[in-house]
Amino acid sequence: MADQFCGRTRRETLWQMGGGFAGTALTWLLAQGGFFANASPLAPRKPHFAPRAKRCIFLFMYGGPSQVDTWDPKPMLAKYDGQPMPNLDGDPLLKVRKPGNLLGSRRKFTRMGQAGIEVSDLYPHTGAMADHLAVIRGTYADSFAHGSGLLQMNTGFIRQGFPSLGSWVSYGLGTENQNLPAFVVMIDHRGGPISGPPNWSSGFMPATFQGTQFRTSGEPVLYLQPAPGVSRETQQEQIAMLTRMNGRLGAAGPENQELAARIASYELAFRMQSTAPEAVDLSHESEATRKLYGMDQERTEKFGRRCLIARRLVERGVRFVQVYSGGGHGDDTWDAHGDVDKNHEKHCGDTDLPIAGLLRDLQGRGLLEDTLVVWAGEFGRTPTSQNKNGRDHSPRGFSTWIAGGGVKGGQVIGATDDFGYAAVENKVHVHDLHATILHLMGLDHTLLTYFYGGRNMRLTDVHGRVVQQALAA
Repeated sequence: MADQFCGRTRRETLWQMGGGFAGTALTWLLAQGGFFANASPLAPRKPHFAPRAKRCIFLFMYGGPSQVDTWDPKPMLAKYDGQPMPNLDGDPLLKVRKPGNLLGSRRKFTRMGQAGIEVSDLYPHTGAMADHLAVIRGTYADSFAHGSGLLQMNTGFIRQGFPSLGSWVSYGLGTENQNLPAFVVMIDHRGGPISGPPNWSSGFMPATFQGTQFRTSGEPVLYLQPAPGVSRETQQEQIAMLTRMNGRLGAAGPENQELAARIASYELAFRMQSTAPEAVDLSHESEATRKLYGMDQERTEKFGRRCLIARRLVERGVRFVQVYSGGGHGDDTWDAHGDVDKNHEKHCGDTDLPIAGLLRDLQGRGLLEDTLVVWAGEFGRTPTSQNKNGRDHSPRGFSTWIAGGGVKGGQVIGATDDFGYAAVENKVHVHDLHATILHLMGLDHTLLTYFYGGRNMRLTDVHGRVVQQALAA
């Protein structure tokens, strides 16, 4: 048996003593640079370069909105309504998807804003903010399936186990409010998306960086409050004891980052007991503000509430907030297989006024100039019919938009073909969209890495480019 000294082997003792001489000098240098002042994993960090946006609100339209019925008008689609899609012989995907005949959009498109962006009658209120939007009509992705499509839009990969966009932002920048999570998620009142928590997971990163799910009524976070009879002082004593015990374990195994993350999570949960309820308390918001978000109307109240809470959270220093529209399955999401008009009239009607209200409110409070707002689903829909009046999934070409911090609004980026089937001009892959979001927040997607599995991992893997056209001068 190896000789023991103070609970360590002889080899460990000699190694630690030898390393200690250099470590003394290293510790002094790190202290001079402020390294130990940023011990918290969510402490604010310097970006790679001056950011355009300090925070992000991601509006996720779960189910796959139809681009040709919202942001991408196609006169040729209406002209050839009911006919087979031409000029697509040789496309191998057609053998799998069997898209059927073309289905012309029944929506009316109007040029809106000074830029004259064509927007569907499904989005009149948001369309009125067109001069703030950069509509990306050439977005494309890799999966036809909801589960893998959701994962790719959220994490950059079509399989589970990778950190989400919000986690990468939290990891790269920390948060401005140590009493609230850096990354908050609010799902639809009808349920969460397919794949569930992996969509806002921290993957192989410490759990500190994962999204925290907030509710919009009652307790914002389940099981946050202490058990009856447990005082605040008792909680403080318990956390202090756990910190001391875990500190000893951490000293014995400093490579155990999960332990440090767990300690930070306990401490954050304690602080959130008073700050989280206040953040979602809308009682002090004026009637005018509540009306701006559509909270005076039954159909828009729920999504409007989530959007208003998102504004309150970013206002309080939360770095990344994701708000879902659509929950569960079928027509409770944007998954319009049966009747695209009926489905989209429902979901656009639920979200149009609140989205416009969010943009106007951020602008009025001086927050839009450094708050990035993203609108996207996991993919788009086919220009062909399914079940007579519905549309199938299509990742080949669809619309997203970004607005706010550092975005050059009032423009359209990229294009799909004459029928809206596939992106053909200035194509923007999901990796490119992610690279652009990170860039606007001051992060270089090629430098934001996390060592795992033997290599430096990235949100954009080995792909991605910043869409320079989307950036304001």
